[in-house]
Amino acid sequence: MLIKPLKKTGECPDHPMKKEAPGKYPFTRGLYSEMYRKKLWTMRQYAGFTTAEESNKRFQYLLDHGVTGLSVAFDLPTQIGYDSDNSMAEGEVGKVGVPVTSRREIGLLFDNIPLDKVSVSMTINATAATLLALYIVTAEERGFPASKLRGTIQNDILKEFIARGTYIYPPEHSMRLVTDVFEFCSNHIPNWNTISISGYHIREAGSTAAQELAFTIADGIAYVQTAVDRGLDCNKFGKRLSFFFNAHNDFLTEIAKFRAARRLWATIMKERFGVTNEKALHCRFHVQTGGSTLAAKQIENNVVRTTIQAMSAVLGGTQSLHTNSKDEALSLPTDENVRLALRTQQIIAYESGMTNHPDPLAGSYVIEELTDKLESEARQLIQEIDNLGGAVKAIEAGWIQNQIARSAYDYQQKVDSKKHVVVGVNRFQEDAPKELDLQSIDTDAVKEQIKAVKKFKQGRDNNQVKNHLDKLETGARGNDNLLPLIIKCVKNDCTMGEIADTFRTVFGEYSPTF
Repeated sequence: MLIKPLKKTGECPDHPMKKEAPGKYPFTRGLYSEMYRKKLWTMRQYAGFTTAEESNKRFQYLLDHGVTGLSVAFDLPTQIGYDSDNSMAEGEVGKVGVPVTSRREIGLLFDNIPLDKVSVSMTINATAATLLALYIVTAEERGFPASKLRGTIQNDILKEFIARGTYIYPPEHSMRLVTDVFEFCSNHIPNWNTISISGYHIREAGSTAAQELAFTIADGIAYVQTAVDRGLDCNKFGKRLSFFFNAHNDFLTEIAKFRAARRLWATIMKERFGVTNEKALHCRFHVQTGGSTLAAKQIENNVVRTTIQAMSAVLGGTQSLHTNSKDEALSLPTDENVRLALRTQQIIAYESGMTNHPDPLAGSYVIEELTDKLESEARQLIQEIDNLGGAVKAIEAGWIQNQIARSAYDYQQKVDSKKHVVVGVNRFQEDAPKELDLQSIDTDAVKEQIKAVKKFKQGRDNNQVKNHLDKLETGARGNDNLLPLIIKCVKNDCTMGEIADTFRTVFGEYSPTF
């Protein structure tokens, strides 16, 4: 008996479980009929450290070695709205990302990078609107109009309350800033992804795959509802929503999770919000391999872990991928290890043959059963969140955080008892660790960054700065979109910290009550 060949479109032969074709609603098998046959995923490598100049060198290095999109890491002071010269930033400047205080640093960060050709993803949330304004102003000053820019601003504040903690303002005011970005970009930057709704950090905090899926989608529902309540058209702004998922070690579960995410989001957008625009039904997502799965012991093993995880993302149909470097359990990665992580993606793309078949595991009893199971479990959790009044209410009550904490505790107990084996950590250990060449932070360069910020503030028109910050404060007390005012502040040399402090004055700072 001859085996019926796959059709060119990637449709699977008759099978009792699935007949759906790639590119067809509800997109379980992929957003596009050809998937990677026609276009590979965007290969990104997350980078940023020490100073804008040093980070630019890493960007140039990555582009020279085949990266097709940049992903920017910002240091903690930038993420929570403090300038490099603020006493609150002491000891943290440039440590886990690039410091950005003003358009000076943004200019240095993207020096000699064609912003009309390179897609840029920026991992920033509480201060996302200001970072976007800085990027727009810098790009336009270099002759790249906002309408031509492509990229993503993470802008997902709810997962900060859930998992990361780099929030500033209370949820209500934070959601206003998120929605301001939706509205502004819909009208001025049509090719820009206005949010990356992130399950990555939820998984890093210890959630299960089903919880990552459910809590991420629940956050997405909250953002869409807030925008609809503002009067925005979800058929329009929905086209630029994107997601960010984690890829962990359970290979088949992760593949099924990505398939379930597409189906779940498409049906929710269609049935709950009445979306008719097909592109607004798409769950487009970036994947990063699991940082929390990396081990500090026997770091070479991390290359294998990352490869398995990256393969799950590709087989699951990701649009964008970052592969972690083997030394990231210990430090920021070196050039050599970043290159190896990138080569991992390139070998999968060009040598594995996976890209020849859209959703090649479709019809597998295991994959289909896992997909259905994860979707069902996620729907049950979303219903519980709905019963609590939605994601914001569930976060304020600490319900979501408690669910994740329980899962993290259960997992750690399994590792400690060796019911769950981590190779090189709780089994197959080695006594003598190798001497490692790790990436270091140039403390002298950090000191120069702080001096440069102070000099920048001394050399500008500080009366003009105060005037624009006063206008921003007035705007924050009203209801108008704040992006135009933030852009004017940036053009007149107001800093990230000054803009954040203005909002602190009006909105206050959030402190959990549970």
